[in-house]
Amino acid sequence: MTESVLEIALRHAEKANAARVTAVNLTIGELSSIVDDSVKFYWDIITENTICAGSNLVFKRLPAVLKCLNCGFEYKFDGETNACPSCGSPLYTVISGEEFFVDSIEIEKGKI
Repeated sequence: MTESVLEIALRHAEKANAARVTAVNLTIGELSSIVDDSVKFYWDIITENTICAGSNLVFKRLPAVLKCLNCGFEYKFDGETNACPSCGSPLYTVISGEEFFVDSIEIEKGKI
């Protein structure tokens, strides 16, 4: 997964004629199993000798939002129970909270 982030950053940096990538902004859903410190640790290793070396990873977490399949009520997952706070139904679908994507990259431009 971190290698995919690097591939995306390198591809877009090349298109932008970047001399260096300074930051990669990631959006991660609350329900994902991604651990920021683990990603950062691996990032520092795999970016050596690339234009991403020394760049910062910025993590933005999105809350988990569920939708009751019984009454249609949308609510934030409270971390403990998934039951609908409106009708008590245990049936739901996840609206958001499982995301993981590169939102943007920040670069220093190369000489033209």
